[in-house]
Amino acid sequence: MQLFNRLSMKRLSAAFIAWLLVTGMAYSQQTAQSVNSLSPCGPVPTENQLWWQDLEMYAFIHYSMNTYTDQEWGFGNEDLQLFNPSDLDCRQWARVCKQAGMRGIIFTAKHHCGFCMWPSQYTEYSVKNTPWKQGKGDVVRELADACREEGLKFAVYLSPWDRNHPEYGRKEYVTYFRNQLRELLTNYGDIFEVWFDGANGGDGWYGGANERRTIDRTTYYEWPETYRMIRLLQPHCLIWNDGSDRGDLRWVGTEAGNVGETNWSLLNKDGEVTWNMLHYGLEDGDSWVPSETNTSIRPGWFYHETENAHVKSLSKLMDTYFKSVGRNSTLLLNFPIAPNGRIHPIDSLRGIAFNKMIHEVFKTDLADNAKKHTKNNETIIDFGKPTAFNRFVAEEDIRYGQRVKKFSLEAEINGKWQPLKDALVEQGDGLTTIGHRRIICFPTVNATRIRLTILDAKCQPVIKRTSVYLAPELTADIPDSGEKRSSNLHFFFRSPKQMMIDWDTEQTITAFRYLPPQNTKEGMVTHYSLWASTDWSNWTKVASGEFSNIVNNPIWQTIKFPSVKARILRLDAESLAEGERMAFDDIEVMNE
Repeated sequence: MQLFNRLSMKRLSAAFIAWLLVTGMAYSQQTAQSVNSLSPCGPVPTENQLWWQDLEMYAFIHYSMNTYTDQEWGFGNEDLQLFNPSDLDCRQWARVCKQAGMRGIIFTAKHHCGFCMWPSQYTEYSVKNTPWKQGKGDVVRELADACREEGLKFAVYLSPWDRNHPEYGRKEYVTYFRNQLRELLTNYGDIFEVWFDGANGGDGWYGGANERRTIDRTTYYEWPETYRMIRLLQPHCLIWNDGSDRGDLRWVGTEAGNVGETNWSLLNKDGEVTWNMLHYGLEDGDSWVPSETNTSIRPGWFYHETENAHVKSLSKLMDTYFKSVGRNSTLLLNFPIAPNGRIHPIDSLRGIAFNKMIHEVFKTDLADNAKKHTKNNETIIDFGKPTAFNRFVAEEDIRYGQRVKKFSLEAEINGKWQPLKDALVEQGDGLTTIGHRRIICFPTVNATRIRLTILDAKCQPVIKRTSVYLAPELTADIPDSGEKRSSNLHFFFRSPKQMMIDWDTEQTITAFRYLPPQNTKEGMVTHYSLWASTDWSNWTKVASGEFSNIVNNPIWQTIKFPSVKARILRLDAESLAEGERMAFDDIEVMNE
């Protein structure tokens, strides 16, 4: 319902203006005009962006040569004979993703190694020259068909970088890239999104040149022309691109699975984009560019057997949901394909449990049987008696723009209004943006009423939903000991020898612990450097050295250092006992 739907427009205008004057908000002619109608307030979403936002969750599928070389980034010279899965089943992928609550799938049709998962006519480096199905197979076709059978939307990831192609870095490659994109957009039915990775240029095989090539990513790909082609061939397709050329969607600046507590669906059409803009949006941006939160159910994007014990816990997946979908974003959750050609049972069971838990949390809206009172800038939900709850959901009608800048949430407990713990300070003395959906999580309270108060808004707020829930309490899967560990960390690999550890908020860190693989020397870190950052841009080295005797005695290794403020830790493997990719059995971070 709209927050002010019980007042006539005339009374609404007067009430809202009075509120502005009382709270000391600057009042302008523009604000008065916005109050008097429900015309758009600033940039608004397109029809494509509206239905995309309603998807809420969809899956990434990473599968390529990397699956068979145990790498995250292939070099481009991998042997085509390696690709011969014994039991490839795209219908299993689609069924698992659907049972996990995903409403679509984005597939890595070509990753950085340049290997094409469809029989492209423009290269020999594709499934058509592999043993799989005697070169007659087409993974993109099989998955597109499987998605249609399961009622899922289908999309493609096409890496702009190609470490195999001899012409990469030259103008001829851009024509090749567009030809491949045209194949994907014309031969596989409706495509709901195209995803262009931000990794561009570096070392590669490049047809045997074995050299480093760099490009100017702002001009090399000539994105405006590519965008025109996409919109012509697939009018309902969304474009994801984290480069300087704005697509329809933006990255959130991290692969940890969270977007900022404040999250505006706005950016400027032109100009530099900083990390803060990606993570929090831009309040006064001139274009609607909502956020897509991408993360993997495992530390890596591709399947690695060593990560079977590190599939995200149910509590971590729920935390990810609340910090993505619950913060005005969508969630793009990756399921890597195992070498046999199927989603691993651990991943599938965890994903299905995740969906069941979401339904469990939101199956009963306690506000449905309560009385709602809306007056001016307040909505009060009256349960009539003490009621237990720990989740609050609010939604704006974003067809008219994103309007709310700040709000507060209070519960009436034993006759007194109390701010809800953990729903307090984000900026000043109130919570910030709402957007398409905002989920506020807090410890369970027993309260008779709950009150939502809009403290600041760009224009007349248009709230279409207020809901209250009691979610089961979940605990993080952290070993119990006398030491204090970070329970909300998320780790992922930026490269085969670089692990990133990301929190949602700044921490004071005092130590890092690494447990090497217990049954192999493959990937065991022997020499390391550890770095800390609060903004992803400025890094401070906090420690470096050797894990002495780790090969002969692979026990917990502890790195202690003077306490440091950090939001991100970066572990660089300076050397490994064997292999080319860092591995571990467990990690821990100690904080104050």
